Amino acid sequence: MNDNTSAKSNHNLLEVKNLETSFSIDGKLYNAVDNVSFQVKPRQIVGIVGESGCGKSVLSLSIMKLLPKEAGKIRSGEIIFDGVHLETMEDKEINNIRGKEISMIFQEPMTSLNPVFTIGFQLMEVLLNHHNLTKRQARQKSVELLKSVGISRPEKLVDEYPHQLSGGMRQRVMIAIAIACQPRLLIADEPTTALDVTVQAQILDLMKDIQEENGMSVILITHDLGVVAEMCDEVIVMYAGKIVEKTDVDTLFYEPKHPYTKLLMEAIPKMDEEVELLSSISGIVPSLKNMPEAGCRFADRCPKAMPECKYITPVLASLEDGHEVSCLLYDQSKPKEGVNM
Repeated sequence: MNDNTSAKSNHNLLEVKNLETSFSIDGKLYNAVDNVSFQVKPRQIVGIVGESGCGKSVLSLSIMKLLPKEAGKIRSGEIIFDGVHLETMEDKEINNIRGKEISMIFQEPMTSLNPVFTIGFQLMEVLLNHHNLTKRQARQKSVELLKSVGISRPEKLVDEYPHQLSGGMRQRVMIAIAIACQPRLLIADEPTTALDVTVQAQILDLMKDIQEENGMSVILITHDLGVVAEMCDEVIVMYAGKIVEKTDVDTLFYEPKHPYTKLLMEAIPKMDEEVELLSSISGIVPSLKNMPEAGCRFADRCPKAMPECKYITPVLASLEDGHEVSCLLYDQSKPKEGVNM
């Protein structure tokens, strides 16, 4: 870990404030990320969970400023990395940070790796862009990086193409590319998707080891609460573009507050229980075009919904223990029946 990170250990490395990211559909803007605020401290692992369509990946692409230029845009809010505002940066400026200070592991390693270039070329590209190295030095560093992520024949693999590797090997290559410049913040978007259970465990162990060794902060985006329990310090639960709950990982698992979080927990299969049908959440996440203009966005699916949930929009508020929840059941100004769910 570099001296700057160590010196700022009591401060936030990343601050996202009131972020709104929108997409243009039929000439109208719709928010995929709506008024989202959170912080990441040095060396901290923050998990972001929720169903598909909740805005998790759009949030990560907003931080990296990798939104599709024609359709997506940061509408308002701030993204502050180590005191620097990323949301106002031009492409040339953000390129000096992207890959070097902030890196990302994308969801699909097969589509994220370029099929027409060798593994070595794609690793060397990152190193040559951000470091004053010769091609020979960059190639040697690439071999070392592949070895560091548990690849047994790195000298040969640098000359191979993505389609020649298994899913687990491709994911290791993606991690090697992401950590090539020892970033201070790593964003991992569903890093174990489509991998078998054994390989998933290996990849998670590898990420944890690298995070501890390099002192990185990590934003881990996933729908797998088991991964969150194993990896994260704090957890953010998102639904339909908004944060509905935010707390430390132990509190989330032992005292979930929001009805949506509780239903996610109930959907986890339990080894000590025999059931014919697994629990599921009825309905689907509303699309951008069908997002409610007022009220709680989860109201139509919520077993604890009250009449006022349809027209009063809840805000993310801190409870006495610092637990943050966006739900009218926990509105401190007017206690409701049924809080003890």
